[in-house]
Amino acid sequence: MLATAWGGTLVFVGTRVPVKILFDYLEAGDSLDVFLDEFPSVTRAQAIAALELAREVLAPDAHPA
Repeated sequence: MLATAWGGTLVFVGTRVPVKILFDYLEAGDSLDVFLDEFPSVTRAQAIAALELAREVLAPDAHPA
């Protein structure tokens, strides 16, 4: 799902796409679909897994909607 690139940047496995870019897109108000259209090497499953992992780390008591 996630890997660390040479510079220590967290990227999606099999890509050079930093996970931070996903959060940048969402923060800017773009949808997940917009992100996936811009970065076709990232799968929907990878993106959702990254978001779920972030939720688990940042808000372990939060429940999915």
